[in-house]
Amino acid sequence: MGKIILVTGGIRSGKSEFAEQMAMQLSPHPVYLATAQIFDEEFQERVIKHQQRRGSQWECIEEPRHLGEHDLTGKVVVIDCLTLWATTRFYDCGEIVDLALPKLVEDLDNFTSKDGTFIFVTNEVGFGGTSENDTQRRFIDLQGYINRHVAAKADEVYLIVSGIPTKIK
Repeated sequence: MGKIILVTGGIRSGKSEFAEQMAMQLSPHPVYLATAQIFDEEFQERVIKHQQRRGSQWECIEEPRHLGEHDLTGKVVVIDCLTLWATTRFYDCGEIVDLALPKLVEDLDNFTSKDGTFIFVTNEVGFGGTSENDTQRRFIDLQGYINRHVAAKADEVYLIVSGIPTKIK
């Protein structure tokens, strides 16, 4: 049976660094499963900084859509991040939450059914205000459902605020 850890918090709060440090404590050669797609130079620069910070001991897999297609049995894996992964699937499903959510849940459940340690990084969308934009509201709903699904399955949940981790489960 796998172990699931969820690391949540605001944007640029230190979630990824915390998850990476945790993974390095658990394995000398963890896996970084990157869910982002790069669409502009600024984001490319962010990705490069992440890569440089991690170093060569990490195996990196880029997978923006189908986590469940990767068998990482027995590995320590940082999945960074659920928000970008859900965004891609949300748009793939025509921005329809009722289509995207079951696909995301099925993929997550298939992926985490393996024996391994899965450290998910996500953005805590529940602290923000209500958007005036209908698409944003629907996505925030979807992200909230996904975060709750993973948190319910998780063995541990950490909230990062201004770089300070607090274990909440």
